[in-house]
Amino acid sequence: MITCFIRYEIDSTKKAQFEAYAQNWGEAIPRCGADLIGYFAPHEGSSNLCYGVYNIESLAAYEAYRQRLTQDPLGRENYAFAQEEKFIWREDRTFLKLASQPHSKLEF
Repeated sequence: MITCFIRYEIDSTKKAQFEAYAQNWGEAIPRCGADLIGYFAPHEGSSNLCYGVYNIESLAAYEAYRQRLTQDPLGRENYAFAQEEKFIWREDRTFLKLASQPHSKLEF
C-alpha cells in the first residue's frame, strides 16, 4: 500500500471553489478505486496550501485508477471546473509508504 499526498497551492480568494472541488473528489476517487483519506483546506496559518490524501495498492494500481478517473463523468467535470475557475496555482504529488505502525485511530 502506498499513500499519495497531493499538495495544492490555491488562490486564497477562491477557497470555496477548492472546497467544492474537494467534495466532488470525495465521490469520484473512491468510485474509481482509491481509498480516500480526505481533502484538507486552510484553517489556520497559510491561506493558500491545501492537501488531498489517499491510499492505493501500488503504482500500477495508481495508473489504472487515473485512467478510470479520466473516464468518470464527475472526474471529467471536476477537472474542467478547476481549469475554468483557475483556483489551483500548483499541484504536486508525492507517493509515500508507511514506515511505522499507525499511531492514531482518528476519524475524520
